[in-house]
Amino acid sequence: MAEIKVLIADDIMILRQGLRAVLEQDEEIRVVGLAENGKEAFEKCKMLRPDVVMMDMRMPEYDGAYGIKAIKEQCPGVKVLVLTTFDDEETIEKALASGADGYILKEMEDARVIASVKSVYAGMSIFGDGVYRVMKKRMEAAGKAKEPESSEETGLTARELDVVKLVAQGYDNKEIAAELYLAEGTVRNQISKILEKLELKDRTQLAVYAVKHGLDE
Repeated sequence: MAEIKVLIADDIMILRQGLRAVLEQDEEIRVVGLAENGKEAFEKCKMLRPDVVMMDMRMPEYDGAYGIKAIKEQCPGVKVLVLTTFDDEETIEKALASGADGYILKEMEDARVIASVKSVYAGMSIFGDGVYRVMKKRMEAAGKAKEPESSEETGLTARELDVVKLVAQGYDNKEIAAELYLAEGTVRNQISKILEKLELKDRTQLAVYAVKHGLDE
């Protein structure tokens, strides 16, 4: 894998520095800059052209939503991974509506944070359990969640339905492979095939589809 350039945006200096130390444990990741709010993240993004921006959501003056929107508009090739302590519905919806490519919590262990950066860089939408719960709650409140559809109704095989369920529950490819006793490459191929069958763009859309059609249980 090529070197992944990362920009970190967080209003607390010690957290910025700590996260930098965590990420740079991995030789494939290089932190190219630090920012203390969404506006500074956007400005540094234009100058430094990182591959991934790790963005906190709640920061003074210019928050994460500001930064995500600006980056997605002006630097569309850059991935934005939200890393925050907040998993409430309002914050998650704000991040996803702004165009975030992933949403994880700071309580994650170091190895999973590093893996999330690599996954987002590779084009996968990554989200933690909190995001899944919010999507589930929103669908149920809207009365959209229903009884699980069958293989015949979805056009998916039983094994593909197993994969969809785990994607919806926040499992990454490695975890899905371990759970289903498959090779990680096989999981990647199956997810690509599932997205093609369902005419979906990414894992986030697949998770929403799963919740909406009762495939996440």
